[in-house]
Amino acid sequence: MVKSMTGFGRAVKEIDGYVITVELKSVNHRYFEFSSRIPRQYGFLDDKIKSFINSKVSRGKVDCFVGIEALNTEAAEVVVNNTLASAYVKALKELEETYELKCDYGASTVSRYPDVLVVKKAEEDEEKLWSYVKEVAEEAVSKFVEMRETEGRKMYDDINSRADYILECVSYIEERSPETVKEYNDKLAERVHELIGDVSLDEARIIQEVAIYADKVAVAEETVRLRSHISQLKEFLEATEPVGRKTDFLVQEINREANTIGSKASDVDIARKVVDIKAEVEKIREQIQNIE
Repeated sequence: MVKSMTGFGRAVKEIDGYVITVELKSVNHRYFEFSSRIPRQYGFLDDKIKSFINSKVSRGKVDCFVGIEALNTEAAEVVVNNTLASAYVKALKELEETYELKCDYGASTVSRYPDVLVVKKAEEDEEKLWSYVKEVAEEAVSKFVEMRETEGRKMYDDINSRADYILECVSYIEERSPETVKEYNDKLAERVHELIGDVSLDEARIIQEVAIYADKVAVAEETVRLRSHISQLKEFLEATEPVGRKTDFLVQEINREANTIGSKASDVDIARKVVDIKAEVEKIREQIQNIE
């Protein structure tokens, strides 16, 4: 199934005294790129959640936010950094004596200075906490992937309809191409007749010229390859694994065949169909830039 690289998913759960939030969002990217925002004390979760997300998502720039709030604070302890507190008090006294300032500081004032009070918590059971975060992450990823699939279905329908129109253009070119050779034959004979009057025409020479022209404007090989490429494109769209890079390459090949037909065609109607094909190819290319 085609999936978009754009998606969003969020889940929040309270598990065993923790309120855990996992939020995912992604945009287009050629490869898988992951960045996360996780509370510093839970940094050990970064590699774990990256590997987990990567097992579900193969392409896209994914931003992940993990919030962990511990509701049970009984294991927390607030301690005084005495070394730092003494240094602050000494500095304040020096200011007081040097500049004859009024002594207006107390314990509450000193406690507000950075790192004077330190919160110490009991060591976390990393594997246990990861199991909680993973449970929430699974729900967030499920919503995230669901959104990517929904967008993917819209892209699938759009690309398929454009591929069908390209096939219609190819059919027209295949029908029209032999007609251009016949028209060239008639025009050549008419032109020669105008130039030499009633003198008998050299039929062999005309046939030779028409054969050279027919070989020059023949596009059968290109239309066969175009049909093959379109068929393969449709197969890619039905695949279960990520196909974004494959379809990108295939669209380049489709465009190359269309360019070749355009360079060979000397017929206005065929040239117009080539322009239509290239316009559809460009629109398909824009779509597949967002396919996983």
